[in-house]
Amino acid sequence: MHTRVTAILVARSGAAHLERTLAGLARQTRRPDAVVAVDAGSTDRSTELLAASGPTQLVTTGALDFGTAVDRALTVAAPAESDNDWLWLLAHDNAPQPAALQALLGAVEIAPSVAVAGPKLMRWNEPDVIAEYGETMTYYGSSIALVEGELDQAQHDVRSDVLGVAAGGMLVRRSLWSALGGFDPALPSVDAALDFSVRARLAGFRVIVVPGAKVASDGGPELFGRTAVSDRRRASIRRAAQLHRRLVYAPAAALPFHWLSLVPLAIIRAAGQLLAKRPGAVGGELASVLRVAFGGSRIGPARRAITRTRRVGWASIAPLRMPPGVVRERRAQERETQRTQSTVAMAEARAGFVTHGGLWIVLLAGIIGLISWGSIAGAPSLTGGSLAPLSDSVQQLWSHVGYGWREIGVGLVGAADPFSYLLAVVGSITFWSPSLSIMIIYLLALPLAALGAWFAARQLSTRPSLPALAALLWALAPPLSSALSGGHLGAVIAHLLLPWLVLAALNAPRSWAASAGAGLLFAATAASAPSLVPALVIALLAWVVARPASVHRLLGIPIPALALFAPLIVQQLMRGNPLGLFADPGVPAPTVAATPLQLALLSPASGLNGWAAVAQSFGLPGVTATIIVATLLLPIGGLALLALFVPGSRRAIPSMVLALLGFVTTIAASHLQVAHLGSSPVPVWTGAGLSLFWLGLVASTLVALDALRRFAVPVGILSAVTVTILMLPLLGSVLLKTAVVEAGARILPAVVTAEAEGHPRVGTLVLTPQAGGSLSATVQRGAGSALDDQSTLAATSVAADSMPQRVATVAGNLASRSGFDAGPELTTLSIGFVLLTPDNTAVHKSTSEALDSNALFAPVGATDNGLLWRFEGLATEKTITTVGNTDTALGSLILIGQGIVFGMTLLLGIPTVRRRRRHAVSGSNPGQPADTFDGDREDD
Repeated sequence: MHTRVTAILVARSGAAHLERTLAGLARQTRRPDAVVAVDAGSTDRSTELLAASGPTQLVTTGALDFGTAVDRALTVAAPAESDNDWLWLLAHDNAPQPAALQALLGAVEIAPSVAVAGPKLMRWNEPDVIAEYGETMTYYGSSIALVEGELDQAQHDVRSDVLGVAAGGMLVRRSLWSALGGFDPALPSVDAALDFSVRARLAGFRVIVVPGAKVASDGGPELFGRTAVSDRRRASIRRAAQLHRRLVYAPAAALPFHWLSLVPLAIIRAAGQLLAKRPGAVGGELASVLRVAFGGSRIGPARRAITRTRRVGWASIAPLRMPPGVVRERRAQERETQRTQSTVAMAEARAGFVTHGGLWIVLLAGIIGLISWGSIAGAPSLTGGSLAPLSDSVQQLWSHVGYGWREIGVGLVGAADPFSYLLAVVGSITFWSPSLSIMIIYLLALPLAALGAWFAARQLSTRPSLPALAALLWALAPPLSSALSGGHLGAVIAHLLLPWLVLAALNAPRSWAASAGAGLLFAATAASAPSLVPALVIALLAWVVARPASVHRLLGIPIPALALFAPLIVQQLMRGNPLGLFADPGVPAPTVAATPLQLALLSPASGLNGWAAVAQSFGLPGVTATIIVATLLLPIGGLALLALFVPGSRRAIPSMVLALLGFVTTIAASHLQVAHLGSSPVPVWTGAGLSLFWLGLVASTLVALDALRRFAVPVGILSAVTVTILMLPLLGSVLLKTAVVEAGARILPAVVTAEAEGHPRVGTLVLTPQAGGSLSATVQRGAGSALDDQSTLAATSVAADSMPQRVATVAGNLASRSGFDAGPELTTLSIGFVLLTPDNTAVHKSTSEALDSNALFAPVGATDNGLLWRFEGLATEKTITTVGNTDTALGSLILIGQGIVFGMTLLLGIPTVRRRRRHAVSGSNPGQPADTFDGDREDD
């Protein structure tokens, strides 16, 4: 009986490929008996090209998917004459080689049980590389190309029976096409041919591949008519197709369980997409599930169609599916390959760290740090400046995050400072003694700074020795030692994190893991030093402009910081105090503001980093210290400016922009006084801006030294020596007793601490003499406010709150002899003690005399913290109802939202082996080990 073939060529805006496809069709050694051309809504010359080719029939329609277009073609094709009529399906980008149809017919004519035959699809521009050759699926329904992306050396020509073939170039018996109803309308693109092949198998027919039939393909019907499809969109389409087939193929009894599992599995897979560094696929994952589960995906008609045509059981196709063990083996091989590459890169980095001096600089910085701060080792906690001990337990640390009661002064309900989250994390590391973590930071601050600077400098310098110099300069940075001696823990942490933030940001355009890491570092840096946020945002926007192709990775970096700051932003805006957001976290500590000249000389406070005191001790004029510091900074400043004029100066521009942003931040911070301690304003600490300024100077110095070649070593040594000399007064501040920070376990006297064990809310009115003859009055609860108790909402309060006014009224009357009866107010405020801090001023003496003469108080005596009096009228402290961070819906919602943001960021940031979308399988069956793989990169 004569074999009759009808070729159906479907085109949609495929003029660029169509000429080659039509030429291939015309050169067939066995010409089709009829050609039906379908133009499915083209907007180019496709219709003209199809008409000029002289097809038997030409159909013009609107936009249709490939399967529907084939059905439309059959409505105008000549009726089938026998069971030996065949359809040859081609898309506009399927160009057959001359013997393709002859080879396909030769294979089916000798095997009557074969109803579907597929060619060997070759890459459009690489005719020797296999694009796809046969398909299968896992036991869970994922489609897998049996061969993909391999050089064709006839190594797979022994393959015959397969589970499925691609639609492009498929030869299918026309009677079977009609019986099965063509492609599933619910699968307009991906997996349509695989599903059809499965149904053909279940109908009792064979599906084979023919190695002698070759068809060039540039995508084919899989994503028919789509000129550009992103990998995220492609993954979403594939996932929707897989879920549809899973519900269609599932036994009736298991169908409800499969349907109920769709959403939970989607959430788990979304987390897996984050781990695989594909956040763009999360939305597609959830959308595909919702579309399949609730979008009317025509599961019922598809299941009924299979039931109507099925002649054999599902067990008949089981040998053609890929076993789970083989799938795991493929993925294990991929992970091992990625792990090997990662291990090699890490080994190279470690070798460079040791051989190029990084390790020795870190050790040197560690020795310097131990000499400077070793005397505090063993102390239970640190106090002074903005420092205070942390809470005694991890549970208390985490109870101070989010939105709730702030046990500071008379107390308030509000949002926690973002810094409290960082303190909770740091304190949890030494969970048995949270305050120990602060001491560890102090002891390791210099080597940790050197470590981060070395790795960041590797990205900026071509000379292997310069990162070691950068590490030393960053460890001995004046802002770091000033922050350490002044107790500005936030500025210390920001200084340690800045090099890592720069390193992560530089790699963020290429890696989701680096982008997520930059987001976490950005949040931690912003929480530690809010004054840096404007400069960091400007720098990030400049980086976005420089890397527009990676905007999707870069713009997400500030999101974790925004999640941390959002509750505080809302509350400060509602209070009409937006500038309060820039207040430094920690205990408000008044400092003497530095002049612009002193700031330019890297001194965040007056005193020129201790050199003013050194000059004074030798009886030298005050200007001497300025000259000494300027001279010692001259090599660094000169090299930074020189970087703008040497070869490769373009690399210095971003560094100098960072330096400029840092100095502008410093000047702005010196004029910003948003917090207060009693009547004394507390300026924003300028050291954080100086750290950014110093970072830009050090980076520019590396650029200049790179260009100096043989002069780089002596000039670099000179710079290191001068900076080391510059830092001597600050590095010896603890030994010379000039540092504000000291070892101390108690904020309040031991008598108060003992009383607080039985009455944790007992208050202590702390009176501190101020310049100008005034007093500041604060209330400490229990054993004293911990560092994680502090709140910038309280420190920056500008409202005329009644409770602080009442505290001020009581303090004013107690400090002078008056007829005011303070007993009821002290009882209302739950104040059991009054502490007058040490001072030699007249106001201290008069206040002491007034309290001694007040019958309400019994003098306790002198303590290490000052003079103490007990209020005899307070039997027990007043009980108040506090609001925990999970006691309100708002507090819980804030913690949940922040948890989701940081959970997703952490999943993105965790280094993982990159997964592949599809796996190529070598061998004659799906269970044979694969030789090569072709999959996704992380940045797809």
